[in-house]
Amino acid sequence: MIKLYWAPRTRAIRAMWMLEEAGVAYERVQINLTDESSRANPDFRRASPLGKVPAIEDGPVRLNDSGAICLYIADAYPQMQLAPAIGHPDRGAYLQWVLFTNTSIEPAMIEKMAKIAPNQRAHGWGSFDSMMSTLRAGLERGPWILGERFSAADVLLGSALFFLTVFKLIDPEPLLDGYVARCFARPAAQRAKAAEG
Repeated sequence: MIKLYWAPRTRAIRAMWMLEEAGVAYERVQINLTDESSRANPDFRRASPLGKVPAIEDGPVRLNDSGAICLYIADAYPQMQLAPAIGHPDRGAYLQWVLFTNTSIEPAMIEKMAKIAPNQRAHGWGSFDSMMSTLRAGLERGPWILGERFSAADVLLGSALFFLTVFKLIDPEPLLDGYVARCFARPAAQRAKAAEG
């Protein structure tokens, strides 16, 4: 059984949501991120050497990045079709969008929150504005980032857009608000939110 190390109101919601989408049995182990003894749990630290959540153990597999966890679950449990198969024409776009949250959205969020001057040439994400333009363009074909097919990429992107609205980094707009609403209306997302408390 997969063991999920998590804490409320963190990126761990992504892993929990993904596990719920995959219909995989898992055990939740809550980590108190403000308590060093909780963070020092040796099983947790083997799964997450940096002491960050989410982290999972699945037999010998240990992962501690929300994007990597979503990729792993989608590929390890293909029966739920949360990823295009290797060789499918959508596989490249899927991989690009799965990685977009951690490589583009989150650094751009830091740029905006810390008021760092955009530097299109030096920053891999371009700028907050270019990241948002790229995301909007990707979502226009909807209802999901790959069109008609929901995937692990939507778990990551939907949760990231939710955090962008919580931190008031974007203004309300129908395209993005509708996407977040569709994502969090999914039964698996609702179960993950309920489990998180």
